[in-house]
Amino acid sequence: MCPGSDYLKLYEYMAKETFARYGIPVPAGSVVESAEEAEQVAGSLGGPVALKSQVLSGGRGKAGGIQFAPDPAAARKAAAELLGSTIQGLVVDRLLVEEQLFIEHELYLGLIIDPSTRGPLIIASRKGGVDIEEVPGRDIVRERVDVRWGLFPYQVRSITSRMGISGRMARQFGGIAMSLYRLFRGEDAVLTEINPLAATTNGLVAADGRLTMDDDSAYRHPEVPDTHQRTEIEEKIAGLGLSYVPLDGRVAIMANGAGATMATMDILEHFGSRAMNFLDVGGGASGEKMTEALKTLAGTDPDVILINVFGGITRCDEVAESTREVYQSGALRGIPLVVRLVGTNEEEGREILREAGISAHHELLGAAREAAALGGGTATGGDGDGDTSQ
Repeated sequence: MCPGSDYLKLYEYMAKETFARYGIPVPAGSVVESAEEAEQVAGSLGGPVALKSQVLSGGRGKAGGIQFAPDPAAARKAAAELLGSTIQGLVVDRLLVEEQLFIEHELYLGLIIDPSTRGPLIIASRKGGVDIEEVPGRDIVRERVDVRWGLFPYQVRSITSRMGISGRMARQFGGIAMSLYRLFRGEDAVLTEINPLAATTNGLVAADGRLTMDDDSAYRHPEVPDTHQRTEIEEKIAGLGLSYVPLDGRVAIMANGAGATMATMDILEHFGSRAMNFLDVGGGASGEKMTEALKTLAGTDPDVILINVFGGITRCDEVAESTREVYQSGALRGIPLVVRLVGTNEEEGREILREAGISAHHELLGAAREAAALGGGTATGGDGDGDTSQ
């Protein structure tokens, strides 16, 4: 999905409640907001439990946001440690306490909107788990679904055959896939996944779950609360009316236009570096907004900041004024700044930057190469020539 798109992500416990309504097996458990409640739920489950931080972020396990406890006392202690902690800038204010599954094998099952057909696409693999992104393409099965007819049993049998599973597991997987498709349509989802779909001695169980709905369908789902959860940085930039998505790189980006921002991200990766964020200041952001956005970016502690502006409605001299103001205020705290400036009032903007001791690139490739080098990239992907007008 496109960064900045306004979708409604549900917490894991909400996704699993929805799974259960559609007949998809989920572990027994409850949501808690205190260590005392965690102890009580663990006692009622009568065995080892998993305590899972409920934040709208991936990578919770690697970040320490999931813990296991053999008894209620240990659950209370673990809950006390997790509640109030932060994961990728998000505060943990509730936990899902559920029975611990003893997993024999991990599968993956998901549904997304296929950009090429604008219809549902089933994605499945017999290699699920935390490193699903690293599973080679040959181990991923994809099956498109025609919404006019829905998902047929023969398609599910084809999926399980290509996955290399059979017997009881294949039958259970097929039933869950059919249910997940009904959920996908019934809940106006744009993404839903079960990772891992855990094979246990009692059969397949949704050990984890994600569900993202289209905001435009909210009127059809009045029972679903607003779950938008933002970090402090996201709140600040949302308050400016700008589009921002945090990413996992070290080069902070500010560009005008979603296409230009995504192109900047792609070219950075071409040079062996990665974007720290998606920040689109749009086509007519005021100088004040750009100033505040740039100061906020500096607060994310990047290795370098890359500004890419193609001046149309946004005038290059206004961008330059904002950049100079932030640069001379000391807000960048020594963070390297790379600027690409081209378009309306370009020469005026370049002169403003020159007076402040800042040089501006004309070509995006050259700016991206410099930013990538400062951000730990290889900076060997191109020669800086060619049409880079976007």
